[in-house]
Amino acid sequence: MSDLILAGTGLIEMGHCTIMPSDGLTHAHGTLVLLGPDEPAFWPMFIQTLEYNDGAPDPMDRWSRRTIDVVADQAKGVAYYPFGDAPFLPFYTWALRTGRAWASPIGFLVHERSGLFASYRGAVWIPENRQTAPAILPCMSCDAPCKTACPVGAFTQGYDVAACKSHLNAPQGASCLSDGCKARRACPVGADLRLSAQAAFHMEAFH
Repeated sequence: MSDLILAGTGLIEMGHCTIMPSDGLTHAHGTLVLLGPDEPAFWPMFIQTLEYNDGAPDPMDRWSRRTIDVVADQAKGVAYYPFGDAPFLPFYTWALRTGRAWASPIGFLVHERSGLFASYRGAVWIPENRQTAPAILPCMSCDAPCKTACPVGAFTQGYDVAACKSHLNAPQGASCLSDGCKARRACPVGADLRLSAQAAFHMEAFH
């Protein structure tokens, strides 16, 4: 089996799924292994990288591509990314198929380890077929505080992006910018893994 060499990369496996024809990939068989940050160790490592410190745009995407390309080459696989030019790859669907992430009550992915701060930096195709053993959806035993945590009710009906960004532009949105989305922060899963500095980085990119 093609084991991915992730030691020292700051990444972990976030789940895997079998290739399907609807994925639109060139491979007819095999497995996609989804990769994400190894929290909370990832952020202190990432801010030491060349990409973070060189002042050029999209540092995390560039770091992800550089790092995961090496992981894929070592495994004799192929790397895929959730960013770049259209057409965009169905990472949301792939994440659901891993059995390790689900659609949360507010629609965002909730991962068994990372909660609502799930982040997929890329995926590596390997030729072997790995078995998937679904985990238990954490939302089944949760009171869903994520649904009511947003100060402007941006998740009352779907996701009101305009209301969210308007709040971020106001003084009242300072906490969301500095510490991360309050709805995501309300998720109890992975609460001990979250660093405010990393959440602020992503919020600034979204903003």
